[in-house]
Amino acid sequence: MTIDPSRSPVPGLTVAVAVLIVGLMLAFVIGQFPVGFGDVIKVVAAKLFGGTADVTPQVERVVLYVRGPRVLAAVMVGSALATAGAAFQGLFRNPLVSPDILGASSGAALGAVIGFYFSLDIFAIQVLAFLGGLAAVASVYLIGTRLSARDPVLMLVLIGVVVGALLGAGVGLVKYIGDPQSQLPLMTFWLLGGLDKVIAHDLLPLFVPVAIGVATLIALRWRMNAMSLPEEEARALGLPTGRLRLVIITAATLVTAVSVAAAGVVGWVGLVVPHVARALVGPDFSRLLPATAILGGGYLLLIDTLARSTRAGEIPLGILTAVIGTPFFLWLLTRIQRTWS
Repeated sequence: MTIDPSRSPVPGLTVAVAVLIVGLMLAFVIGQFPVGFGDVIKVVAAKLFGGTADVTPQVERVVLYVRGPRVLAAVMVGSALATAGAAFQGLFRNPLVSPDILGASSGAALGAVIGFYFSLDIFAIQVLAFLGGLAAVASVYLIGTRLSARDPVLMLVLIGVVVGALLGAGVGLVKYIGDPQSQLPLMTFWLLGGLDKVIAHDLLPLFVPVAIGVATLIALRWRMNAMSLPEEEARALGLPTGRLRLVIITAATLVTAVSVAAAGVVGWVGLVVPHVARALVGPDFSRLLPATAILGGGYLLLIDTLARSTRAGEIPLGILTAVIGTPFFLWLLTRIQRTWS
């Protein structure tokens, strides 16, 4: 990975911020109940600075209690998944790695469907999804580091694929034994991904882990440049590679598991967005991680706005991210040498 210190990050960051701003504007304005942008400004200003917004109660309710929580959740989930993807790609020195490489998404999905099977409330389901993701990554890390001390990165990737496949089979088993009339539809729609069930009460449990995980990764941005070097070179620089790898994996897994618990399985965000950010600001993690977080939030906002605006119902996020992400990533593969080096 070649870092050009003379390259200015300003143009790329400007593009990322512009995507986020456009996403915010469209998310509040577009929907089954159209809202003028001026009305959105009035409602938000009244909420932040006090006073009364000169809008109808219906508009205020839509902005603050229907779209507001969903918009904030989309920004947090998109930023979390994209940042985790960038961290994993650099740590494993593999541009094709995604946040669920260590089984975080599969573990969270298994925890959630178990919660649906036992008819638990939504909070308990989110807790099980979170614990399932963390347990999956802990298992992968412990097995991988015990089996290989010479090339732990390669072993972690291989064990992650195996554990992810096993957890996926577990998800299929729970769906198979679940009630086909009540439980199976809930499991199926949740696994497809979506933010339609998010309410204001869900934001704090999502915000705290995401803020901790993303802040930890950004705080380690300088050392992550060295961690993306071969193992021997990173150790020669005096870095405690084992400890740093554990912290990075834990932080990235935390935000991935919490995102899956809140929004279901939303793929491709952590795979595609880091490549776009790398093309905009370069591979230096001091620039890449902030740009990825901003761009990821804006990207998922746009996808979510499209998901709830194309028909009377909603298209699941996981379907849209796959439909849009797959051809886009195929195009990126033709430029992989230029964007990664």
